[in-house]
Amino acid sequence: MKLWLPFLLAVFVIAAAPVAESPAWKAGAASAKITPEQPMWMAGYAARTKPSEGVELDLFAKALVIEDQAGAKFALITMDLIGVPRNVRLAVAERVKKEHGIEPANLAINASHTHSGPELRTSKIHGADDVALREKEATEYTTKLEDTLVRLVGEAIQKSVPAHLDYSTARCGVSMNRRTPDGKGGWNNFPNPNGPVDQTVPVLKASSAEGKEIAIVFGYACHCTTLGHQKFSGDYAGYAQQEIENAHPGAVAMFANGCSGDQNPYPRRTMELAQQHGKSLATSVQAALETHMQRLSGPIRAAYREIPLAYDTLPTKEQLLEEQKSKNKWMATHATRVLQRIADEGPLPATYPYPVQVLRLGNELTWVTLGGEVVVDYSLRLKKDIKDPIVWVSGYTNDVMAYIPSLRIWQEGGYEGGGAMIYGTHPTRWSDKTEVHIMGTVMELRKAVE
Repeated sequence: MKLWLPFLLAVFVIAAAPVAESPAWKAGAASAKITPEQPMWMAGYAARTKPSEGVELDLFAKALVIEDQAGAKFALITMDLIGVPRNVRLAVAERVKKEHGIEPANLAINASHTHSGPELRTSKIHGADDVALREKEATEYTTKLEDTLVRLVGEAIQKSVPAHLDYSTARCGVSMNRRTPDGKGGWNNFPNPNGPVDQTVPVLKASSAEGKEIAIVFGYACHCTTLGHQKFSGDYAGYAQQEIENAHPGAVAMFANGCSGDQNPYPRRTMELAQQHGKSLATSVQAALETHMQRLSGPIRAAYREIPLAYDTLPTKEQLLEEQKSKNKWMATHATRVLQRIADEGPLPATYPYPVQVLRLGNELTWVTLGGEVVVDYSLRLKKDIKDPIVWVSGYTNDVMAYIPSLRIWQEGGYEGGGAMIYGTHPTRWSDKTEVHIMGTVMELRKAVE
């Protein structure tokens, strides 16, 4: 009987050993430096009067491609840049479909919204020391950027291996609402500790069957505006990604900005603070990674729609000519730009093609992406209205055309409510139906990916 005991114990140990879970996905990630190789006009602050003066922290573009068991793919691209010009989204989506077989609805391009990156090719560069030169530089940079983004998707596909996807969340206190009543019925850009915030840090980890980390994607709703100088930098989000990659060798860390239109990092204005905020955010990501993360499984489903987002009442040519006489130089130059737009393009459009995207990763995670500088009200509302187990909301995705106010902020007015429009070429602010239109579209697309 004693001779059988070791054999019985061995059988028991083998039977009791946990069975490794088969990966439900394939995943691969890639990264490339996109720091300009020469001084360029910088984006983000209208008051700048000269081009860049060096590099504080390199800028990166990164791609993660996820594939489900049926072969459907989703590609996420993140960039340490001010935004995603519509022309870049359209060009990259077309090429990614042609070269890599991923449908435009299954591609999301998110910008960190750092204000310490280069000006991209949109339409016209305003306020530059040499407009023709700066537009040439922006065009060349943007063309190279498009090539890089398409290439990164291909590299991520080539690196794809069987993988697990795990999700968790933490919180970070870097952000604060930046809309403070001025006591006169208006609003100042000033820290408001009583204003609404979304300090959630969603984290998605892709790892191989052997446990090797492939990518760590994390979000946060906060402007990338710690810095305001003349050096290129990914700001706090760039430092956070750097911290995570240092702590997780071989993994690609990717930041997806949230609904941060009315959220700022505080305190700010120094490199040391940008580094400090980056470490704080990275610590929150690390905390999420140390929890019992939720494993995702199921198919990839995605829906994408560009809706005709309406402007408020359009200005007449006579009104614009009168606005040109304003003592407010920004208002006067806005009128000049819009008048030039009329001369170049004809009558002003009544709407703008606004991107709305809903992605489902498995049966648990619903990821909503919205274009523009979306205010925090949208993420707070969507997390309540969508009844799925996990809801992740990102702004600054697929196009960054302007601030996107909620009805509350539209009624209050101020910078995010419409005042910021004078710094671009939009003819006027959005209509009061903006939130209704966007929210209705999100809910329709969510039903489409049931």
